[in-house]
Amino acid sequence: MFEIIFLISISLYFLQLIVFTIGAGKKYKKLPDDKLPSVTVVVAARDEEKNILDCLQSLDKLIYPDGKIEIIIVNDHSTDSTGKIIESFIKDKPRFKTLIPEGSIGSLRGKTNALANAIKISSGEVILTTDADCMVSPKWAKTIASYYKDDVGFVGGFTTQEDYSAFAGMQAIDFVYLLTVAAVSINLGKPLSCIGNNMSYRKSVYLEIGGYEGLPFSVTEDFNLLMAIHDMKLYKIIYPLDENALVTSKACPDWKTLYWQKKRWGVGGMKSDLIGYSVMAWGYIVHGAMLLLPFFFSLSVLYLSVFKILIDFYFVKPVFDKLKLKMRFSHFLAFELYFIVYVLILPFVVLPNRKVKWKGRTF
Repeated sequence: MFEIIFLISISLYFLQLIVFTIGAGKKYKKLPDDKLPSVTVVVAARDEEKNILDCLQSLDKLIYPDGKIEIIIVNDHSTDSTGKIIESFIKDKPRFKTLIPEGSIGSLRGKTNALANAIKISSGEVILTTDADCMVSPKWAKTIASYYKDDVGFVGGFTTQEDYSAFAGMQAIDFVYLLTVAAVSINLGKPLSCIGNNMSYRKSVYLEIGGYEGLPFSVTEDFNLLMAIHDMKLYKIIYPLDENALVTSKACPDWKTLYWQKKRWGVGGMKSDLIGYSVMAWGYIVHGAMLLLPFFFSLSVLYLSVFKILIDFYFVKPVFDKLKLKMRFSHFLAFELYFIVYVLILPFVVLPNRKVKWKGRTF
C-alpha cells in the first residue's frame, strides 16, 4: 500500500513540475531603449552595515538613460553605522537620495513603512525594489523596465544567493527552485508568491490600490501587494526568466537566521488559496514518504526516491543554466536533504503561533 501511495504522489509531483517547466520558459516582448519608462529604485535598510556598501556599489553601476532613474535608500532607523555608510557613499552621486522615515504612514510598521515613505517622494513611473543585502546586475533596472508595455502592472525577477559553501549553496538552490514555481504560477495567471528583493510595479497601479497603507499588515508585504494588483484584474503580471534581471543576495549566515526567514515566508504563505495549498500538499506528501523510507524500505521505494531527486535536479538545473549560474551537485544534494526537513517541519513552526522576528523587531 505504501508503495502505491508513494507512486501516485511521485507521479502527480512529476506532472506538476512538467507544468512548471513549461510555464517558466514563457517569453515576453521588450521595449526599445528610447521607450523605457522613468524608474525609482527603492532599498529599505536597517542595521545593514555589513552589507549596504556592496549593495550601493552595485546600484551605482546601473545602466539607464540619463535623467530617467533615481535611487532612494531608506535608512530605517538603523542602530549601527548603516546611515553613515549611506551618507558617505552617495554624497557626490546625484542619482542617489536618502531619507529616514519621520513617522508612520497610516498604521504601517517596519520595512513596509520605510518603502511607503520612499514611494511617496518618488518620481519614477515604475518602482523597483531590492534589499540592502543584495547586489544587482548592471542591466537589472533596464531589463526589468523594458518589460513594461502599456498593459503591464507588475514584473518580478529571479534572485539567487552567493554560493561559497554547502550551507549557502543549498539556500541558493532553494531560492531558484521556489522562484521558478512563483514565476510559473504568475505566468500562468495564478500568482502564488514573489520576492521583494527583486520586484517592480507601476507607481500609478500602486496608488490605485491605495498604497501599502491601503492593505492589511503583513510580514510578507511583497506578496500582499502582488495579490492586490492581481485582484484588480486590470493589468498583466509577468515573471520573465532573464539573466540580466538577476539579483544576488547574501545567504543567511546561520541556522537561526534561516529559521526566522522561513517562518516569515511560511506565515505569509498561509494567505494562499486552494491551488497554493494543493501545490504545497503534494510536496509535503512526497517528502513525508521519503522520510519514511527506512521504515518501508524496498527497491521500488528506493527507485522512486531517486527518481524524485532526479526530477528536482532536471527541474532546477535548466533554470540555473538560463540564468548562467553554476550549480554544484554536492550543494544540490544538501538542498534535497534540507528541502525534506524544512517542508515537513514548517507547518509545525507556523501553525502554533505567527510571531516573527525580523530586523530586530518582533511582529
